[in-house]
Parts: sequence; structure tokens; C-alpha cells
Amino acid sequence: MKLLKPSWVTHEGKPIFSIDIHPDGSRFATGGQGEDSGKVAVWNMAPVRSEVDEKNTNIPKLLCQMDNHLACVNCVRWSSDGRYLASGGDDKLIMIWQTGRYFAGPSTVFGTGGKTVNIEQWRCVATLRAHTGDILDLAWSPHDAWLATCSIDNTIIVWNALKFPEIISILRGHTGLVKGVTWDPVGKYLATQSDDKSLRVWRTVDWQEEAMVTKPFDECGGTTHVLRLAWSPDGQYIVSAHAMNNSGPTAQIIERQGFKTSMDFVGHRKAITVVRFNPNIFQKVVNKASGKSQQFSCCAIGSRDRSLSIWLTALKRPLVVVHDMFQNSVMDISWTPLSSSRGKSGFELLVCSWDGTAAYVEFTPEELGTPLTQDEMNSLHQRIYGKSLAISNQRTVNNTIIENPAMLKLQQQQNEQREKLAAKKQVNGTPTKIKNPMLTSPTEKPNPKAQQIETRTPDGRRRITPLCIAPQVDFGDIPRPFMSSSLPMSSSGSAQSEPSGTPRTSEPVQGSPSSQHAPVKPLTSSVMTSAPTTIPANIQPMKALDSRFTEKSKATSGTKALSKPDKPPERISLTTLSTSKAKEPDRSTLQDGTTPSPAIITKRKFDGSSQPGPKRIRKDKTALMTPVVPAQVTPVVTQDVITRPALYPIMLPSPPAEKNISLQVGGGEEAVVLELENNIQTAGMKLAGLKCRRGGKVEWETVLSSRGTLLAGSRKVLCVSCEDKSLCVLSTSGRRLLPGLVLSHPTAILHCNGYHVMAVTTIGNLFVWNVQISKVVIKDESLLPIMSGDVTIKTSSVTEQGVPIFSLSNGKVFTFSVALGTWSTLSDVHNSLQQCSDHQSVMSSLDTSSQVKGPLASLQDQGQRSGRQAGRLFRANHSLQQAVTLGHLENQVSAAQMLRSSTEHKFWLLTLVRYLVQEGLEAQLREICDDLLGPVTSQGRLPKGTTWEPEVLGVCKRSLLSDVLMEVGSNLRLQRLYTEYQEQLDLVQKWKDSAS
Repeated sequence: MKLLKPSWVTHEGKPIFSIDIHPDGSRFATGGQGEDSGKVAVWNMAPVRSEVDEKNTNIPKLLCQMDNHLACVNCVRWSSDGRYLASGGDDKLIMIWQTGRYFAGPSTVFGTGGKTVNIEQWRCVATLRAHTGDILDLAWSPHDAWLATCSIDNTIIVWNALKFPEIISILRGHTGLVKGVTWDPVGKYLATQSDDKSLRVWRTVDWQEEAMVTKPFDECGGTTHVLRLAWSPDGQYIVSAHAMNNSGPTAQIIERQGFKTSMDFVGHRKAITVVRFNPNIFQKVVNKASGKSQQFSCCAIGSRDRSLSIWLTALKRPLVVVHDMFQNSVMDISWTPLSSSRGKSGFELLVCSWDGTAAYVEFTPEELGTPLTQDEMNSLHQRIYGKSLAISNQRTVNNTIIENPAMLKLQQQQNEQREKLAAKKQVNGTPTKIKNPMLTSPTEKPNPKAQQIETRTPDGRRRITPLCIAPQVDFGDIPRPFMSSSLPMSSSGSAQSEPSGTPRTSEPVQGSPSSQHAPVKPLTSSVMTSAPTTIPANIQPMKALDSRFTEKSKATSGTKALSKPDKPPERISLTTLSTSKAKEPDRSTLQDGTTPSPAIITKRKFDGSSQPGPKRIRKDKTALMTPVVPAQVTPVVTQDVITRPALYPIMLPSPPAEKNISLQVGGGEEAVVLELENNIQTAGMKLAGLKCRRGGKVEWETVLSSRGTLLAGSRKVLCVSCEDKSLCVLSTSGRRLLPGLVLSHPTAILHCNGYHVMAVTTIGNLFVWNVQISKVVIKDESLLPIMSGDVTIKTSSVTEQGVPIFSLSNGKVFTFSVALGTWSTLSDVHNSLQQCSDHQSVMSSLDTSSQVKGPLASLQDQGQRSGRQAGRLFRANHSLQQAVTLGHLENQVSAAQMLRSSTEHKFWLLTLVRYLVQEGLEAQLREICDDLLGPVTSQGRLPKGTTWEPEVLGVCKRSLLSDVLMEVGSNLRLQRLYTEYQEQLDLVQKWKDSAS
């Protein structure tokens, strides 16, 4: 056995929380704290093994440093094939790394002043976002079909490693921080350990809990940073971290058969933090008296007592114990993998510590034994389990039994739809947009000649239309062992100078001229006769730790008040922006669904806060919020104050009748400009003239008997408010559609959208008319219920369906419901449900094109990402977080229905259904399905006196039910619910077809 500590493996004195050796054995990765962010580093293994290589200045030690994580990195793990490196940290993110396709020479690390050089190029190919708390551990499943991550949000997320960022399942059940995760080597189970003093085993068949072990952890006091448990390579045992036996720290051995807890590893003085099994199964003659060869596993255990112990399952005492190995707790352990092509497979060990150092241990076959070959291990699994249950392809990712042909047909349809969606992404010769570079073959290259458009001029010359060819994704294949062969240059073909002896790192791409470059001669690994840096480690047999397999002992278990009448009237800002007095009598407003506003640019400094800071507003500019509907028309009110005298609780400003007022309606070729000219003197009378111009030419003009104050218009109707408190409604050709509408007070706000006209008087009374049918929609409703204290109106509008919308200075958005006869809240920036909703996990798998735009989306601040508060507020209470998320999604469905936005209503309804399907809430799903299905009677006729409406917002409810059932059918655990409603829906459709 040899032991050394390479001093150059460091994070500049910061803690190293994780370490893992690449499957080819030529490199290893560390994760931990960097200078001001999380740090992931890839190191060369050769200088660790050989003192000669360490002293050779031409052999690099650090291969690549990645500082993309915003906070400390807690775990790094290579995939079993070595293609990907996964890292997770305190920033709640999992990053998947892959080598670049081309190598253009070494590059310096940003912020190091050129001192740190990246020899290899590792790029982040996927970022997984779903956890709401720090990520402490992660593990790749056998054959890399899944990636399991655990977090302090009490959950374990299983990701589809074949199709990031798709989530297979979210495992809930732990009531404490989950700090360790490990896979059964035959792929049947997943084991996790948590601060809730439990170890849970989950089935991969249906992702339900198989067993929960608590007895060995009842006496545990305090906690550790991680609880890295491990599964033996033969699959027969789980060894946990931080267990207790008779008040002493142990590593509990849990048998696969019945998950019994009758044995443990005893002897460490402080809590166990990490357990890591050697991937090999060894055999040797343990009992020389019998002379019989015995098979066994090898396990390494690290503890907070700064010691490392190595155990063979064939011995009752540890093989070796290293005391005082570090100055702080052991954090992670990694053995050389089975597939290692460098060094000794399974005979090398790397250990890292909180003190920021790492140690290397090398064993000999005489000490550990002879490892079984891969075929021998497969035969062992075959003999024990009947067959290897490890996941080998994507088809077996979800192996729940399908019970009926309808569900099988639905699964086939969903697969066909995914294939069609992928095929539609390439239209008219446009290269396919690669959303997930990890799923793209590294050798695929576009063929522009097969897509180019060629034409001929009259004189016979060729003309080729230029095509935009998207750059190829710079992600390589599985990296070769470091310093093993030549590597391709960058795609430009220009060779760049490199330091002598600097090897290349990327694998040659098919068709690249790699043969033009001289191969780098591999360096032979020298025998370690002396360590680069020796440590005063006290290595001796287990004398201080009286450890053995022991039998378990018995288990124990102002708003501000309105101004008073005797005081001067209070002056309150109508908008949040100050305005200057107009020097010119003319004013013009662009009205093509948007209101022009000066751009306000502020520099931001990231401080980890989610709330936006205040903006500095220039006092000599006027800016209004963008209206909520792209096609709506919104006039601008330039007055910046409102007055509230004692007579009326609300007093909005009445715009003056300026000499000239202009307004643009629509955009593009259909845009028209309305020009209102007041104070026209004719025969001793004062009139107002209204002209309509298109393309600079006057299309029509008319005369008003009273001076105008406000203009509004849409592509259907135009409206003018006059000083005599009347409204003049015109068609787009200048024809008067209604007689003068006389209001009780002057108009302060005026909008048109479609055939609807909305007016708000100076005392805050709301009117909405449908001009097409000459009918009032909302009559004389007061704004007082939503405007209390010093609240002011920021923006207002009316939708094309005649729904009024008011955005107030307190961050709330209201509408008036005609059906309910009351005001309703559409959005609130301070709404806890909106801030703490955790439904992003069901939206991440949606195609972004399906996220519709509409009045609700434009109302709600798109920068307010739901879920940002979820992790902080509800880490220890999943039921509360679930209730908050459901509340927010249900509010979104109701708000979209209130705004009569059918597309948004369908989008949020399906989002709600996806969340219910994910959470397995069958009762709520059944309620939604019942409402959409309606009563089912003989021959499909609705019963007399029924109150059920067959449509919602003009969309057939049973058509919506069909879409809902498609989502329900994606979860095989709900297939009986799917079958029940699908059969009824098919029966209704059959009756409908027979009747027609």
C-alpha cells in the first residue's frame, strides 16, 4: 500500500466537497468552493501516480477549471461511459458537462490573470432546474439511463439522462434534508438517506417506496454535511452513513433480503460521512488453513474523525485504518472504475477533505485480491438475480405494466406526435434548431448543397440564394484517455501554436483531418517508489478501533386616510412618473396597441435578491405602461395629479381641450391618423373638426359641436370625448354609429378595442358599451372598491371581448366581472401564491412554443418567476407547498376565464392537470374530468333542466377533456382513471356520430 497527498490538488485553500475518478482512469474531477463561486476542476491522474510525471513541466496537472456554478459545488460524478460529468451545488442547479468537439489550443481561465490554463475544453451542455434547495448528492444509474439528485428541499428527482431535462419522477417522503443517494447495481432499487433519521429504498418499477429503515438512526444526534451511502457491487448490501450502535458511530449494513439491519462497521470515533464500495468483486484465499478461494467486496469509509478505514467483507476487522489523514472531516471517496484503461483498475483510491486537500492510496493485488472479470460479474448477477435488471435502453425507462389496449394506443400516439414534432422543426430548408445538443450525433453535419436554392438569370448565369447555416454544436464524443492519441484542431483548420509537450484532449471527429497532425507519444506510468508529498499518517491494524461485524443490540425506538372635508384637497399622482407642463399646445400619441415611452436603463448588481430594485425616473419624460392587449388603443393622459375633494372619494383629472390632438390607430399599411382641431371659428361659432388621414391623404372629415378632449380608436370604431360630457362614437369611415352618449361627469379615461368602448368619468365611474349591438355591458360601476387610500391608476385598458382591466400603483390588477357583479383580482406582484408556486417542474418539459401570449401574460410581470420563494419557505412542508402551487394554478385558470382568453384558459388548465398528474391527485383530476364530460345519458341527449354548459369560452368542453386525458395517460399509475373517462367520451362520440 502507498499513500501520498499531492499538494497541487487544491481549491486555493477552500474546501473540496467531492472527488470522482473518470472511467478511463486518466483524469479525475473535484468540486467545492472557489474564490467567489462554485468550482469544478478536472485534473490529470498521471502526475498523481508518478513522481517523474509530476516533475515533468510538459505534463499538465490541471486540465480544466469550470466556474459556472454561482455557489459552492457539493458533488461531481462521471457517467459510467465517461461522456458526461454532472455537478450539483448550493445554487440549486445540476450542470451536465461534455468535452468540446474541436480543440483550438490551451486557453486561460477568466479572472486568473493568465496563471490558470485550460488544457481541455469542457462545456455545459444542459442545466437542470427543478430543485428548490441546495443539491448535496447525485448518482448515475447503471448504463446511464437515469440521473438521481437529492436536495435539502426533502426531494429526490430522477432525470431522464437520455433526454435532459425531462423528469422521470420526483420522490417525496423524506421529512428532512436528503443528503445521499445510491443506485442498486442491477437497477431495481434506489436508496436515499436523510437528516430525518431514515434510509428509504425506492422501486424503479413505479417509483414507490419499497422499505424504510429507521432503527439504526434513532440514537443519532447532530448532523453531517453529507450522508453518502453506498450499495455493494454484488447488490447484496447497502452500507449507510451516520448510524449509531450503543452510542457509538457506525456504518450500518443493510441486507437486500428483507432489508435487515443485523450487522455494522464499528469503530470510528465520530460520525460516518461517506461510504464508497470498490466497483470490483475480489477473490483470494482468506483462510490459509482451508486453502479455499473466497469472493468478497471492498469498502472504504470516511468519517468526521479525519480517518479512513478499508474493509473486506470476508474479514471481521478492517484491512487498514489511516488515522489523522486530514485536518478536517473526510468528504468524499472515489475508486478507480472497472473500465479504467490507465493504472490499476480498482486498486487506486482518491479521498478529499473539508480542509481543501486530497489524498491518493494505492493497493496491490496481494492486499485486496484478484478482481473478477466483467463476464464473471455478469454471471454472478445472473446466478443471484436470474438476469441483469440494469436499464440498458430508453424503452425500459418506464416499465409499469400497461393494462388495456387504449393506454397502449395512447402511448404509441404520443411517440408518433413527438416524432412528427421533430420532423416539423425543419421547414423550407431551415436547419433544425437543436434544443438538446446532448441528443445530437457529434458527426452530423448539414449539407447546404442539398438545400440551396438556385436560379438562372435571362443571360444564363447562375444565382444561388444565400442560406444561413447555423453553427455546428461544439460538443464532442466520449473523451479519450488523456495523452492517448492525436486530436483534431478547430474547424477553421488553422493550427495554433502550443507549448511543447502540451497534449490535445478532444476525440477526433469523423471526417476530420486528424492524420495530418503528429500523434503525441503516450507517457508510460512510472512505478511509485516515493510520494511527491508524504504525510505523517499513523497506519496500523485496527488496534484503536475494535471494529468487527457485531450483532445488533435491542432496538429502541394605512393605507393613508382620505382627506377630511375641512382640509385642502389631497393631490395624488395619477401615474408613477412625473410629467412636465406642455409648452406646445399640440400633443400626439402613437396608438397601435402600444404607448411610446422612453427607455429607462439601469445597471443592476446581482446580490442574490429576487425583488427588482427601484428605478430612477427622469422628471422631464412621460412613460406609461404598455397596454395589455397588442391590438388595443390607449390614449395618454398628460396630467400628473388627481384631486379628491370632500364631495367625491375619487376625483380623476379631466383632460383639457387642447388646440390640436392627434392619434394613430393601427399599424403598417392599414394605419390611420386622427387629427382633432378645436376652436374653429365659423360664423361666430366655435366648432371642432375631426380628420382621418391614411398615407398622408385625408380620407374623411367631420365636425363636432363641442370641443374634444380625448381620442380613442380601434380597427372597428372610433370615439371622441367632448367638453360637454358627451361621447361621439364613429365608424372607421366617419359614420356616426350612436347618438351622443351623455355622462354625468367629464371623461377622464377613454379606450376602444374591437367593437367595445370603455370610458371612466372623473369621479371614477366605469362604463363599457358594445357598439356592434348598441348595448351597455357595464353601467356606472364605481372604482372605489379597488382604489382606497393613495392608490393611483397606472394603466387601464379594455379587451376585445369588452373586459376592463386596471393596473394600480400598489401592484394589483383588477377587472370587473359582469357575471359575478363584482371586482376580481387578476394579478398581484405581492401575492404569496404567485411568488411561491412550484409548478416549473411540469412546465420545463413543455415546448416553449405552447406557452401562449394573451392579456393575462402581458398583465403579469414576466420577470416574476414563480417558485423563487418556494424552496426558502416550504422546504420542510411539502403539503403546504403543494397547496400553494395548486392555489396559484387555479387562480390562473380563473383569471384567464375572467378575461375570456380561451387560449390562455386552455394553457393554464392543462398546466394544472400536468401538476395534478405529477402529484398523483386523483380526486382533483376526477372533478375536472366530471365538469368537462358533463352528464352522460342514453343517446347522448342532455337532460332537461341541466345547468351544465357544453362550451367554455367558445371551446367544446369534451374536446378539452380529450386533451386532459392525453395528459392523464402519460402517467401509467392513473391509467384506470384514463380508461374510465375515455370509454365514456368514446360512447358520447359514438352516439353523436350515429345521430348525425
